[in-house]
Amino acid sequence: MKNAIDSYREREGLSQGELATAVGVSRQTINAIERERYDPSLELAFKLAAYFDCEVEDLFSPEIEPLGE
Repeated sequence: MKNAIDSYREREGLSQGELATAVGVSRQTINAIERERYDPSLELAFKLAAYFDCEVEDLFSPEIEPLGE
């Protein structure tokens, strides 16, 4: 899943550790999300959106394959 977490985090002047502490996860979790190696839980996605005062869709965009006909 594509995401813009690093852009939002950097815009706020936060380190990965600071963001992790704010939303209750490890720095490694934030790193894995930013590198698109881990998709966050729905709860974490909402926490991140609430922290940045935006919509979940502003932070994450799924890579959905079109259904075959």
